[in-house]
Amino acid sequence: MLKILNVVGARPNFIKIAPIVAEIARRNGEVSQVLVHTGQHYDESMSQRFFDDLGLPTPGINLEVGSGTHGEQTARVMLAFEPVLVEERPDWVVVVGDVNSTLAAALVAAKLGHRVAHVEAGLRSFDRTMPEEINRLLVDHLADLLLTPSSDADENLRREGIDPAKIIRVGNVMIDTLRRQLEHASESRILEDLKLSPRGFVVVTLHRPASVDDETTLDGIMAALAVIAERMPVIFPVHPRTQTRLKEFATNVSAGIQLLPPLGYVDFLRLWSESRLVLTDSGGLQEETTSLGIPCLTLRENTERPVTITEGTNRLVGCDPKRIVAEGTRALDDNQPRAPHLPELWDGHAAERIVEALISHSL
Repeated sequence: MLKILNVVGARPNFIKIAPIVAEIARRNGEVSQVLVHTGQHYDESMSQRFFDDLGLPTPGINLEVGSGTHGEQTARVMLAFEPVLVEERPDWVVVVGDVNSTLAAALVAAKLGHRVAHVEAGLRSFDRTMPEEINRLLVDHLADLLLTPSSDADENLRREGIDPAKIIRVGNVMIDTLRRQLEHASESRILEDLKLSPRGFVVVTLHRPASVDDETTLDGIMAALAVIAERMPVIFPVHPRTQTRLKEFATNVSAGIQLLPPLGYVDFLRLWSESRLVLTDSGGLQEETTSLGIPCLTLRENTERPVTITEGTNRLVGCDPKRIVAEGTRALDDNQPRAPHLPELWDGHAAERIVEALISHSL
């Protein structure tokens, strides 16, 4: 029987692996699996709530590496993961996304001669100041199977000299999770609890170092959000990193901006899917808003998901306060309904194609 080791470490990983785990379970008797949680995100708000919301089983193995610098975290995962591989001897190590755990697991697997499959391969921001970009590049050149979400990802890999036989476009597995959880999310009481009306509020998420680690940048973003909040309430679930910086910098937070603790997947899905506008520096949220037709302003100078701009509802605005206010005002003034748009193969069946590719490439 084919044996697959699925490795996750952070919230975006959980969202992407959930439908893959479910599809492997559906093929019980044909494929077996072990879920390995590195512990990169390890507390209740960053980990367990997402496992519960997504219906993920308790990980068979938890490495419990915790936080640290990029180098420390990557090294800890490598040290802890190596004996797991020696013991488990899987046919495939499946890594998802671009976090430190993804790179660490891929490095160890490649060195020990285990085949690596990378889900969400080929994404490029072309900005090597982003730690995630370094992770993406290295993992893609280590992997034996590159499972891509879009045609631009295919082209990026071919341009880098990757063997086309290794590249398989499977679609966007995050949309699998989104579709499966929409009905569940409709049962969330988050809007009622916050006394919000559908399309009557703005949602914000920020967590990247470029957005929150510089005091001037963070102050400017919060000042821009204060202007937008004069038009419509701004709801801001705050990542632990961002919360630390807001306190450290004593950043002024307008009364129109409601700070919340991190939300579980289901509550957050209900929140942003009912919003008028999303402002974010997240990668996955660019894709999710596109799939449901929610206008999105990305507070970055680049994106590894250009299809969300060329075919979706996303717009890059950077961190300049004046531009954020101008584009935010423009979005709020646009009363035309946005139709959901699904790029090719964003159809809710990516996990099926992923598992099929793992099986067919094992023969």
